[in-house]
Amino acid sequence: MVDDWWGRPILPSVPRLFLDHFHRTSLIAEDGGGLAGFLIGFPSPSLPDEAYIHFVGVSPGFRKSGLARGLYERFFDLARDHGRHVVKAITAPVNATSIAFHRRMGFEVGDPVPGYNGPGTSLVTFVRTI
Repeated sequence: MVDDWWGRPILPSVPRLFLDHFHRTSLIAEDGGGLAGFLIGFPSPSLPDEAYIHFVGVSPGFRKSGLARGLYERFFDLARDHGRHVVKAITAPVNATSIAFHRRMGFEVGDPVPGYNGPGTSLVTFVRTI
């Protein structure tokens, strides 16, 4: 359904390994009709003070409802419970909606980093102390 939510192929950004290995630190939101949104995140196994939000999806019918904010706040609590004090995330520079959302959530928004995920890719970084 994420491809339908975005109107383009997104599913490859959510590989099964994230659901298999990080389901205890990821969140879902349901309404009476099914999935309303989700957040895939985890405490970094390599950086003991950090947690990372890999992917967040909200059904078009629930956008601007506060659902994404609620998922983030719950993840911040979960990260704190794991002793983390910094949450990071990334997005594509063209994703103005995500960049604006992260700013509203109190993240520091970095400039696009050329080659972040290899040659030909640039990504915007987000960092928030919790």
